[in-house]
Amino acid sequence: MEPNIKEVANRIRVLREDLGYTLEDMAQATGRSVEEYEAQESGTQDLTFTFLYKCANKLKVDVIELLTGETPHLSGYCVTKNNDGLVIKRRAGFEYLHKAPHFRNKLAEPFLVTAPYIAEEQDKPIHLSYHEGQELDFIISGHLRFAYEDHIEEVGPGDMLMYNSGRGHGMIATGGKPCKFLAVVMKAPGKEII
Repeated sequence: MEPNIKEVANRIRVLREDLGYTLEDMAQATGRSVEEYEAQESGTQDLTFTFLYKCANKLKVDVIELLTGETPHLSGYCVTKNNDGLVIKRRAGFEYLHKAPHFRNKLAEPFLVTAPYIAEEQDKPIHLSYHEGQELDFIISGHLRFAYEDHIEEVGPGDMLMYNSGRGHGMIATGGKPCKFLAVVMKAPGKEII
């Protein structure tokens, strides 16, 4: 089941108000102007994973609580079968399948990501995202063009990227086909675990 954007945005608004944060507080925490933040909190604009991740950190909840309204409840271990997980479709057709949505107090967020091949993106600058911590991306199938600030890398099946995700990074599928990869987003040292 894919989360409803309006419902997720409403959960963010309610939590923000319950915790006494202003629009300005949340805009600063998410790296947006107040107007941009307000458009996302109202549900009139798509919610990127980076935005959700930053909101969850500021609101001190698991990102899964924002997406589903439920608190993860497993603490020893969890098993997520091949095609199972929480589907999150964000950012120009990217599909994220959260592979441990019910595990609480995660040190990392594991996703099976499918990046669509979009012909129009091939000759344009790659959009860069920023979120505290580190990220590990292991390519399963397809090919990816990875941008890290002003560096570009071409990667394919079996290749792995690990990087400081607080610096500008982004990617697009290349080679005429989607790219599937395992992305593990890790918290910054010393930060609260969501």
